[in-house]
Amino acid sequence: MYDLEEQEQIDALKAWWKANGRLVVAVVIAGCVAAGAATAWQSYKRGKTGEAAQLYMGLEKAVRANDLKGIRETSGPLMDTYGSTPYAPMAALVAAKANYDAGDAASATAQLQWVVDHSRDEDTVAIARLRLAGVQLDQKKYDDALKLLDASHAPAFDGLYADRKGDVYVAQDKKAEARAAYKQAIDKLPAEGSYRAVVEIKLDALGGAK
Repeated sequence: MYDLEEQEQIDALKAWWKANGRLVVAVVIAGCVAAGAATAWQSYKRGKTGEAAQLYMGLEKAVRANDLKGIRETSGPLMDTYGSTPYAPMAALVAAKANYDAGDAASATAQLQWVVDHSRDEDTVAIARLRLAGVQLDQKKYDDALKLLDASHAPAFDGLYADRKGDVYVAQDKKAEARAAYKQAIDKLPAEGSYRAVVEIKLDALGGAK
């Protein structure tokens, strides 16, 4: 038998449940639905990533075969259908290089810009900006290239960005700015890296500190 205090607690609980029971049930159901939806979404994303991985393997095969048509046919679906996966930006970078090497600067530009606009990885975006600035340099779009190189990026890219700025300034015949950029690149690039020696040659060609 319940004592009086226990019975009062039971009566209060019954009254509370009568007033709020429907709300509690609704909340529990909503929570279960949300949990199920989250699980389904994660499963869907894993499935998409797996499909994208398979396509990317095909892209790598096309690259090894130097198959430009295959590269284009594989990279397009990766960007269009699997744009939320990490494989899409990588595919766009690969396709951009292949297209540029084939003389299709317009497609390369579009794919590099796609990476800048869609990739969630800061390092991947930094690489795309650096390469896009190189394309714009070749097209003599110097101001556009410098604007890209002024964008925020991880410190690890400081040396490469400064070097590319130096290249743009050389093309503009701005020797003083080029020297400053190359000196900055040398300061930021790893001392043991071979590319630092390349930048030093560029600086020497301008007359060093003159």
